[in-house]
Amino acid sequence: MEKTVKKRGGGGQSFLAGAAIISIGGFVSKILGAIYRIPLTRFLGGEGMGIYQMVYPLYCILLTVSASGIPTGISRLISSGKGAGAEKEAFRLYSAVGLIGTCIMFILSEPLAAIQGEPAISLCCKLLCPSVFFVSLLSVVRGYFQGRGNMLPTATTEILEQVIKVAFGIALSYLFRDNLALAVASTLLAVTVSEVLSTGIAAVWYLKGRGKKPLYPVPSVPVKSILHYTVPLTLTAIALPVSQLLESIVAVRLLKGMAENATSLYGIFSGCAITIINLPVSVCYGLAASSIPQISPLAESGDISGAKKKAYKSILITFIVSLPAAVGLFFLAPLATRLIFGSLQGEEKALLISLIKILAVSSVTQSLVQTSSACLTALGSPVKSTITQWTTAILRVGLTAALIAFSPLSIAGAAWAANCANFLATLMNFCYIIRVKSKKGGSADEDNSDRLRASQRGYNAESKGGA
Repeated sequence: MEKTVKKRGGGGQSFLAGAAIISIGGFVSKILGAIYRIPLTRFLGGEGMGIYQMVYPLYCILLTVSASGIPTGISRLISSGKGAGAEKEAFRLYSAVGLIGTCIMFILSEPLAAIQGEPAISLCCKLLCPSVFFVSLLSVVRGYFQGRGNMLPTATTEILEQVIKVAFGIALSYLFRDNLALAVASTLLAVTVSEVLSTGIAAVWYLKGRGKKPLYPVPSVPVKSILHYTVPLTLTAIALPVSQLLESIVAVRLLKGMAENATSLYGIFSGCAITIINLPVSVCYGLAASSIPQISPLAESGDISGAKKKAYKSILITFIVSLPAAVGLFFLAPLATRLIFGSLQGEEKALLISLIKILAVSSVTQSLVQTSSACLTALGSPVKSTITQWTTAILRVGLTAALIAFSPLSIAGAAWAANCANFLATLMNFCYIIRVKSKKGGSADEDNSDRLRASQRGYNAESKGGA
């Protein structure tokens, strides 16, 4: 199978090589992001970080709608052998969706600032909103290369995004450090700049590499074939930012009735603790992305047993990688806090250490959810992960509200709610994968021609024969 992917990809890698490349890219990106928080926390303080994090849920929702399902969906289509050229239609479709998302964020900037009770959020949204459009285009390019088994463009552009964001963000936040609102807004402008430049580089990469023509004529890919995968994935991915947006509103409003530093408390939880917990999750992202071009051809050919074995292997490796990281986070929480968020002192520092220890288990469950969701998509059941994410998102918001309002946990209630939601999501996805069965007729997408299916089966047989 690894040879199949490589032939089809024109520069593709084996499963482990691809996973390693994209995991390294994701890890380096997250490390840069974590390091970025050191000067950012120093310049913005707990309140500034709180404002920074209150903007992101709306941004993530719009980004999810316009971009999040694209890489996995396009990757699934192309790697299955039925979606050659899908990226061209996706460019047209999602450039329009991304533009709409940009306009919506601009329009909602004032209402969001009023709802969250923080005037600075309006300017932040306006400076951040153009990035929604550019990330949409960037995601199509990433999905195209991932589907062809080449994880290098995704890893490279992820690192570039962070390098550019860190450079511009530090410079601008330092320049406006005496004006908190402008300092926070300037860091979000840096995000927009990073997405514009990264998209330009990715576009050049795509244009230079698309010259190779397929060995056989391929019918055009209809929009509904793209939406068949990207819409469920989008609905899956949007559950997290929606829950985060509701969580930010609910948590901050409830905390304001208990403490004067409610925004700072939420900033430490969402902007600091979650940042550290996401480091091992980013490493495991490579396993999720690389599993799709390995599993989907088997699932498409009707070999569900073989596809599920690949899925179980990906999940097992994810667990092996994430478990030591979680143990390390638990015991090294004070060290991580001192290295990354050294500007926090006293109660804020103690709170962050406590939150990291509580959330350490989520670095395992989030990683498993990430990989298992990708496996469900590759197996042709993306809707199952959608059900999982929305069920657990509702649970997370409800538990957050209950634990903050009716227990002495304060912001720690949000951490325990996240742990419960991630654990349930892991169990649900596992159950869905176990229950996946072969579809009668052998094809998950009846809109593709018989000729294309026959050509793909012959191609796979030739590749297996030479293995």
